[in-house]
Amino acid sequence: MIKINIKSTQNPTIIKFEFPDFITENQNFEFKNIDEAKNSPLAQQLFYLPFVKTVYISGNFIAIERFSIVEWEDVQDAVAEQIEDYINKGGKIVIVDENAPKKQPVTVYGETTPNPATLKFVANKLITKTAVEFKNIDETAPSPLAKELFGFAYVKEIFIDENYISITKYDLYDWNDITLELRSFIKLYIENGGTVLNEDYVAQNPKAEKQQITNFDSLDTTSQQIINILEEYVKPAVQADGGNILFDSYDETEKRVKVVLQGACNGCPSSTFTLKSGIENMLKDMLNDKDIIVEAING
Repeated sequence: MIKINIKSTQNPTIIKFEFPDFITENQNFEFKNIDEAKNSPLAQQLFYLPFVKTVYISGNFIAIERFSIVEWEDVQDAVAEQIEDYINKGGKIVIVDENAPKKQPVTVYGETTPNPATLKFVANKLITKTAVEFKNIDETAPSPLAKELFGFAYVKEIFIDENYISITKYDLYDWNDITLELRSFIKLYIENGGTVLNEDYVAQNPKAEKQQITNFDSLDTTSQQIINILEEYVKPAVQADGGNILFDSYDETEKRVKVVLQGACNGCPSSTFTLKSGIENMLKDMLNDKDIIVEAING
């Protein structure tokens, strides 16, 4: 007889029902409604419960997201009993279509950054060609993934670039408690073919234009040199740390360079030191101008 273990998550609307053994083999499933759950008789049965919003099946667990009409503490034991009864009577969790295209497993791992509030989740595949930052859920129209991630109470800011997602958390939470849940969610989302970023939408977004230097040829020579230095020598280093740096402007009278820090670089305790002792000194040396000042502005 199979016995299920009930586990809460950091998202109060989602709860996990864990099995003693794996119930899928290198496959993850997400069902938003009963029609999507045609290959999962168990998920279809769960959708008859009026409070079930989404069913996730992965590894050794089934996770269910609820609508707000109930609290989990009132119904979780009954749901676990229903799942146990179904499985112990020989019910199928997932019916695998042998002719269906195989999903490509995705590896996602967490990587620390110099900013203790930011963790970098790295995938083994390219997920976007455009760097983009989201400060809140209202900005996430270009990124369905970012919108989903802001559903977690501990997610404060998101930065997405190339093959990684940098997530900044609120100080109230500890990475030890939330990293596994975030990593599993991102892995499942990408494997299921979810849209990480709508590149066309981003291109039409006025806020994103700042990130693309479209007027390079019309800039003064010094500004062009600064941009080239930042792109070649600085950006690769900050990207490796889960962040990004953007050229904003150069004031020839004040010799002041303004840049925008994103992702792990934004709010990092060491960012001031990096700006002054690293980037500023580099520009002074490479441009042979000891009066240059580098200043970070809010993105």
